Amino acid sequence: MHLYNLTLQRATGITHAVHGNFSGSKMQEILVSRGKSLELLRPDPNTGKVHTLLTVEVFGIVRSLMAFRLTGGTKDYIVVGSDSGRIVILEYISTKNIFEKVHQETFGKSGCRRIVPGQYLAIDPKGRAVMIGAIEKQKLVYILNRDAEARLTISSPLEAHKSNTLVYHTVGVDAGFENPMFACLEIDYEEADTDPTGEAAHKTQQTLTFYELDLGLNHVVRKYSEPLEEHANFLVSVPGGNDGPSGVLICSENYLTYKNLGDQHDIRCPIPRRRNDLDDPERGMIFVCSATHKTKSMFFFLAQTEQGDIFKITLETDEDMVTEIKLKYFDTVPVASAMCVMKTGFLFVASEFGNHYLYQIAHLGDDDDEPEFSSAMPLEEGDTFFFAPRPLRNLVLVDELDSLSPILACQVADLANEDTPQLYMLCGRGPRSSVRVLRHGLEVSEMAVSELPGNPNAVWTVKRRVDEEYDAYIIVSFVNATLVLSIGETVEEVTDSGFLGTTPTLSCSALGEDALVQVYPDGIRHIRADKRVNEWKAPGKKTIVKCAVNQRQVVIALTGGELVYFEMDPTGQLNEYTERKEMPSEAVCMALANVPTGEQRSRFLAVGLADNTVRIISLDPLDCLSPLSMQALPAAAESLCIVEMGVGEAGGEGEPGTSGSLYLNIGLQNGVLLRTVLDQITGDLADTRTRYLGSRPVKLFRIKMQGSEAVLAMSSRSWLSYYYQNRFHLTPLSYESLEYASGFSSEQCPEGIVAISTNTLRILALEKLGAVFNQVSFPVDYTPRKFVIHHESAHLIITETEHNAYTEDTKKQRRIQMAEEMQEAAGEEEQELAREMAEAFLNEDLPESVFSAPKAGPGMWASVIRVLDPVEGKTEQLIKLDQNEAALSIALVKFGNQADNQQFVIVGVAKELQLNPRQVGGGFLYTYKVNADCTHLDLVHKTPVDEVPSAIAPFQGRILVGVGRMLRLYDMGRKKLLRKCENKHIPNLIVNIQAMGHRIFVSDVQESVYMVRYKRQENQLIIFADDTHPRWITTATILDFDTVATADKFGNIAVIRLSGNITDDVDEDPTGNKALWDRGLLNGASQKAGIVANFHVGEICMSLQRATLIPGGSESLVYTTLSGTVGVLVPFTSHEDQDFFQHLEMHMRSENPPLCGRDHLSFRSYYYPVKNVLDGDLCEQFNSIDIAKQKSIADDLDRTPSEVSKKLEDIRTRYAF
Repeated sequence: MHLYNLTLQRATGITHAVHGNFSGSKMQEILVSRGKSLELLRPDPNTGKVHTLLTVEVFGIVRSLMAFRLTGGTKDYIVVGSDSGRIVILEYISTKNIFEKVHQETFGKSGCRRIVPGQYLAIDPKGRAVMIGAIEKQKLVYILNRDAEARLTISSPLEAHKSNTLVYHTVGVDAGFENPMFACLEIDYEEADTDPTGEAAHKTQQTLTFYELDLGLNHVVRKYSEPLEEHANFLVSVPGGNDGPSGVLICSENYLTYKNLGDQHDIRCPIPRRRNDLDDPERGMIFVCSATHKTKSMFFFLAQTEQGDIFKITLETDEDMVTEIKLKYFDTVPVASAMCVMKTGFLFVASEFGNHYLYQIAHLGDDDDEPEFSSAMPLEEGDTFFFAPRPLRNLVLVDELDSLSPILACQVADLANEDTPQLYMLCGRGPRSSVRVLRHGLEVSEMAVSELPGNPNAVWTVKRRVDEEYDAYIIVSFVNATLVLSIGETVEEVTDSGFLGTTPTLSCSALGEDALVQVYPDGIRHIRADKRVNEWKAPGKKTIVKCAVNQRQVVIALTGGELVYFEMDPTGQLNEYTERKEMPSEAVCMALANVPTGEQRSRFLAVGLADNTVRIISLDPLDCLSPLSMQALPAAAESLCIVEMGVGEAGGEGEPGTSGSLYLNIGLQNGVLLRTVLDQITGDLADTRTRYLGSRPVKLFRIKMQGSEAVLAMSSRSWLSYYYQNRFHLTPLSYESLEYASGFSSEQCPEGIVAISTNTLRILALEKLGAVFNQVSFPVDYTPRKFVIHHESAHLIITETEHNAYTEDTKKQRRIQMAEEMQEAAGEEEQELAREMAEAFLNEDLPESVFSAPKAGPGMWASVIRVLDPVEGKTEQLIKLDQNEAALSIALVKFGNQADNQQFVIVGVAKELQLNPRQVGGGFLYTYKVNADCTHLDLVHKTPVDEVPSAIAPFQGRILVGVGRMLRLYDMGRKKLLRKCENKHIPNLIVNIQAMGHRIFVSDVQESVYMVRYKRQENQLIIFADDTHPRWITTATILDFDTVATADKFGNIAVIRLSGNITDDVDEDPTGNKALWDRGLLNGASQKAGIVANFHVGEICMSLQRATLIPGGSESLVYTTLSGTVGVLVPFTSHEDQDFFQHLEMHMRSENPPLCGRDHLSFRSYYYPVKNVLDGDLCEQFNSIDIAKQKSIADDLDRTPSEVSKKLEDIRTRYAF
């Protein structure tokens, strides 16, 4: 079995984010790392929408990311610290839309190791040097400079190693143009290591150490070091030189401290806490991330606490000496892993979990009534300031980026009866969790819908002048009339546009600089800018049946298949070409391409005829209307559209750029779309791709998307075919079916679509191009862990479990208790005030999804069981469990000894579970009866068990439960579940049980999968085979009777198979006196399973499922990961395909090595050598490498580049999208 890995939805969680002018223009971009890929985002300063410019898989783990620019430069470079043991400097080339590797310097081994640098990066603010550090011991400094051609140069590394030292954080200190300095948070563990009593470990203090790079002597000096009082977690560099006082802010538990070299005193300020917080008051408060904003005249910092509160921090200075730190509560946003303040006044928040946000900073919070805290205010040691959190005041949300991360569980099913299955996912963490339903398709935002007087049959938009930015008219054609609407603040009917209103219209277009043309069945109407009208009437009894129009040409087909061609002359007149062309049969559709820039005309006309052919006809004056090529079609054509798509490269100074390729799209009457390459010189048609779109004939419309041409194809659903980030996408729109459409551009909606559906006119916008799925999200209370689908009613039954949390009831009790304490603490005369405060406290309602849930402490659990209708998003029932009960597993079962159609839900609950050190106060199996339409669960009974019930599975009319490390078989009883059988030979903890027939695949938390057979006669569960490798299983799924697919905590997927000679008919030896040599391998089972496939995904997979993703497609193995990736492993159907892709992957590895310097083969073999899995993500980069390389690889494979990309597209569309 050979598999091919395809990513459908790239990771959505963000681990690092930096901003800068990477494209070299005035626009600022944000570069984010999503674990193993880099993505460049650009917030549009006008609309605030965030667009993706480029996404690149790096096939390595990005551990740190920094932007820097050389002094006096206008462009930012990117430094990446990864697991490759190399420092890599990238530059974004905006003309080609690629990252180019400028430098790659090797300094150590690959892998995330403790002493190999790459974990920390620090940049000198003037861009002269970069320090790359490891968690322990090693730090290297590279000097950056320019050579004579102004290219970036990098020096050999200078060492700043110190053994027995752990590093927590490093930053570049702003020393102006003095020698570059770096500050590090370090701790020396040498004494603690040698001291057996363990006292030294408690006494060891963290130190703040300054390293200076002496540019004159070209080496690094450890300049100064001082111990810190509190334990710090990160540093913030303060602007220096002419901009500020320099130095660092140290963020530590409960305190913020400013330090600098020289005579500067330390300035300390406590971190303010929330007034009346339900959190444990003994718990320390820390800042988790920060962003700096610096202009010519001032600077400030935004720092966020672990509850999500952002404080604005400013420093008061007196002649370069800092006198006080000022903190002011700014706003509360979800906890971020990174924040960026842009020059345009945006704040980008990359959330730790859940969706990411872009805010506009509306106010700097200087002139409001929020109290300002200062280090100069007198406070007792250990006291702090208090503030009251409130809804957003200084920030305004402008865009939200959907993020699935983390996906905790996923199932593919068609519960909404839509033919195409949906993905049901449990996402998020804590109060920001959600259940999401993903459908393949582009999200459509509806801008406007208006009723029309009757059912129209077509719609167009035109501009008044060619240089106008927005459209002026919408023309709607009815069976016997034409309606003209003008586009302004509102859309209203106009009568003086010059269009003929008493006839249906075949086509409208802007012609030349400032004229319009209307084609109707009896003739052509040419409307000049001064409203003069020229008419051309159809001859005799003939009428115009089809037409094609662009900016300078009009072609019409008369009844009987006669073609008439008009072209615009320099004076703006439409001139008919002398000859007319008779076609062999009736024309059913026609298309012209847009006139290429700098040319007089489009050279090709495509005509679809009733004899199931498409012909390309030349419009060149030399051989006008002569046929060039023809293609036979499997069915009659319904519509044609010629577009220019693909990579066009901008030319250099004064040279013309190269354009993309011309594609002829053919929509057939049987619902199939063909895309064919139209040769720009000869007019030949080649390389046809086919896709089935739906049951109705396919109509095609050319529209603009992100500045380039795209095709809207309408069948029983609408699809958009567009070119985005170096590849073609054909994605359905998640919207009701439409009948006719045209591009639309107005001030409110610069790139929209105007469409008709029955008797309505709709204005739509597509914003999330490149997205594979559109999602509906339903919020839930706690982290959702597992769910089962009740197929008869299409409802989900979900367990949500939160550690370190209070249940609703406990929260209420705590609030009442705190309110009473407030009143008791108040004196006689303050009673009234205290009562008011207590009441206000009891009534305040801050949503936890923004303000975060109170942290209850370790060992505290809150759980609910939810019955959800995922189509409506309605919660049918919510069962709340008591405080400290954790629902860990769930199964939907039918018992053999109960009524046939009665289903039960079994939920495994742990009581008072402590994670570290692991101990549990017992567990329960809750048995619920499910009513027929699954709207209500009734508790039947609780069964106490002595360990954690961490996995449950139905098995032959009974249930199998993993209770700690025991595998037990239970049956239904009156008062509780009855234990029938158990096996005690699983070593640690059962995390997953899958059963098929009489075979059971049991996953251990760290010892991979055990194959167990249930013997009914002896009533025994017997282990008959196990795996040869330890695997820390997260999830597993059965592929067939002998094969199981597993995923583990280190990001691997493995397929394990029992070979044909393994028998499951083994006897257990109950006496224990089996001979030593019969014990089997390594004390395991006597038979071993073999490994069919191994693959390192690079992210922890939380769900695996065998499923079909498209109607009529083949089955594939769908996986989802914690980072929000959705991917598939698809089997090859032929040996020839597998051979082709194996060679393509081999060539891609050598021709296009990964961006961050990691070796692709060794990345995919991180823990186990990659076996029988080919990496489609690498193969698909074939489309984005330069043409010369594509040709050389394709030649080695004996194919053309277009054949290779067709193979890539085919395998994708056969299984997925």
